[in-house]
Amino acid sequence: MGKLFDKHLKAVLNKNHPKQFTLTDGNGLGARVSSTGKVRWQYRYKIEGKSHRVDLGDYPEISLLKAREQGMQCRTWFEEGFDPKVKRSLERNKTLKPVTVKDALEYWLVEFAEENRANASKHRAQFAKHLYQYIGELPLDQTEMRHWLECFDRIKKGIKEKQKAAPVAAGYVLQNAKQALRFCRIRHYATSRVLDDLTITDVGSKQNKKDRVLNQQELIDIWCHANSKKPSLYFQRLLKLLIVFGARTQEVRLSTWDEWDFNEGVWTVPNFNSKTQQKIIRPIPKQLISWLIELKGNSKDSDFILEEFRSPESVSGSGGKVWNRLDHKEPWKLHDLRRTLATGMNDLGVAPHVVEQLLGHSLGGVMAIYNRSQYLSEKKAALEMWFDHLELLRNKPENVHVLSRVV
Repeated sequence: MGKLFDKHLKAVLNKNHPKQFTLTDGNGLGARVSSTGKVRWQYRYKIEGKSHRVDLGDYPEISLLKAREQGMQCRTWFEEGFDPKVKRSLERNKTLKPVTVKDALEYWLVEFAEENRANASKHRAQFAKHLYQYIGELPLDQTEMRHWLECFDRIKKGIKEKQKAAPVAAGYVLQNAKQALRFCRIRHYATSRVLDDLTITDVGSKQNKKDRVLNQQELIDIWCHANSKKPSLYFQRLLKLLIVFGARTQEVRLSTWDEWDFNEGVWTVPNFNSKTQQKIIRPIPKQLISWLIELKGNSKDSDFILEEFRSPESVSGSGGKVWNRLDHKEPWKLHDLRRTLATGMNDLGVAPHVVEQLLGHSLGGVMAIYNRSQYLSEKKAALEMWFDHLELLRNKPENVHVLSRVV
């Protein structure tokens, strides 16, 4: 129980005194009174025999009751082994300058995703669109699950005519946000477990397992389209390279001419453009070299093989409409060209491990540890056979055996 009462404090407040003195309340709490009658609360303690104090604020702005609460907090910190002055300063900074939702997600993007995720720009764009404008400025440790669920529901259900319902995207944003908050927690940047109990099915839906493979006629259509003047120069190049190499869209979209070595005849995708964060080495089929060299000569000083940089959203949006332009009955996406290449090469007798390396997949099991071969000669032969197959389809489709796996 404290020894001071408000009457003691009021009696000395704003009064002149011969010198400063301290009114003691007990448990380390005291009120220092200046010669001009200013009353300031202080908590006093000792560390290794040396006296320390921490100012808690002035009376009457800080009431006697409030001062005792703050003094008790300082005493608790001291008993737990913390320096109350340091601990109070840290807590005040945390309160005055809290880590916001945007701060936390950007911390993950800058410190992790930009180096380890080829789609970091896509993650940032999704956070900006779906989270930052709604809860980005809220202190992270004060957000509740309902704040986040409102954002995920907005993605899942769409906003009238402004935004289509996207339950898969809601799950995707949740996964990245959960990883970001975990990263912040491990790094002791900020702590929040608000998303720990949420799963993809709580906010949206899982992505369906993809098994779309273009049938022979669809493959003929898209290969003819890529070799015509109908698409823009950007998409003409993009489609042709995706079909020939089975590469990921981002690998081609971000590709620059310094990745292409025409002396060695290889295209090396750097690890920072690779989904697996490992570089991918693909031989350049001989049938493609003259076309590529001509493109480079007409590149107008651009470093990009596609002549310009386009966002992943722009490319996927336009690429997702190609099937409709070609009057195909069933939708397909640019990523399905990878599966089409893999299926087609398997049907042509290419060894599975060669196909996996061309796709940029990591080899599993013991092979991943002991087998460091790039199978360059096998990959080159496979790509050149695949190119010839595509040309046969385009020029004389009736003479080509129908692929055994069609959809």
